[in-house]
Amino acid sequence: MTEYLHSYHLVYYIIIGIVSVLITLLAIPSILHVASTRHLYDDLGHFRKQHDHGIPRLGGIAIFVSFTITSLLFSMTDKSLPINYLLTACIILFAMGLKDDLSGVNSRTKFFIQFIVAAILVVLGNIRLSSMYGVFGIYDLPYWPSITLSILTIILIVNAFNLIDGIDGLAGVTGILSNGCFAGLFIYMHQYDLAAVSLAMAGAIFGFLRFNLTPAKIFMGDTGSMLIGLISVVMAIKFIELNKFTAMKTPDIFSAPALSVAILIGPIFDTLRVFILRISNGISPFKADRKHIHHRMLKLGFTHLQTTLILVALNMLCIVMVLLLRSYGNSILLGLILTVCLLFNWAISFFLRSKARENLALRNLFV
Repeated sequence: MTEYLHSYHLVYYIIIGIVSVLITLLAIPSILHVASTRHLYDDLGHFRKQHDHGIPRLGGIAIFVSFTITSLLFSMTDKSLPINYLLTACIILFAMGLKDDLSGVNSRTKFFIQFIVAAILVVLGNIRLSSMYGVFGIYDLPYWPSITLSILTIILIVNAFNLIDGIDGLAGVTGILSNGCFAGLFIYMHQYDLAAVSLAMAGAIFGFLRFNLTPAKIFMGDTGSMLIGLISVVMAIKFIELNKFTAMKTPDIFSAPALSVAILIGPIFDTLRVFILRISNGISPFKADRKHIHHRMLKLGFTHLQTTLILVALNMLCIVMVLLLRSYGNSILLGLILTVCLLFNWAISFFLRSKARENLALRNLFV
């Protein structure tokens, strides 16, 4: 009986992956045709753009359509995840992202919509962090601090994925890695519906990458990047909560918060880094610039694909490190993750200074 169930679930996951990939692959050529006919291209000449020709940024439509159809088609409804609230949040975010990709949305409106989306998931869907799990010595949270932390976390990750979508393939490959990891972890925990949601998103992104890896024919835009961020953070919160210590249950996987941060560390570290730099320089944290880690790596001479592979390899290193050292606890592991990222950023700074000065002197490590 057990072998039968395993075989059933394997076939179930394979079908979900194939369907979500195929829907994206079938949708994008039509989107490219409409974009070409209606001249719906990315804004050329913007100082952050990395391409010298018009490229449509409507790939997120295909990702949204694929994820939504696959989720509904395979009836991923379970007490562990209120799919009605999740899809409601996705539709609202999709509508706002599409308007932003076509004509722009001011930052206040964007954050207000993101707040509404997060509130739907946290308050109505009860998808929230109920504890700090010992980080900073804090454990269980009262209701309102839990609501506040969860809403802020969702908004942070949604924007973090949006901000790393600056070069071909980076947001997409990161999204596949994140949702692929959560899918594998949920399968290990026998949380099959949650695994199916993660796989539906991973498959939708995988089909999109066929047209997004260098040379890119289409971008995912805010529609795609924010949707990927939303599903990724929801999966992270569910994973953390399902591995909470209780009087009745020992978690399947220890140090789940640290592992979730490791899985999402690429977008998280880059976003926090640029926000801190901008604030320290007296600039709005939401003012666009070219100081993201991927921009700095391009300055070193790496291609889009090389930069993506290096950053994803760093992400995978953090995941493996946490899995191997998960018995050490969240606080120590979070410190190790931060140390690895800071050392990597320090190395980039060293090579940028050395390139500018045409000299590999030790002083380039510090100034």
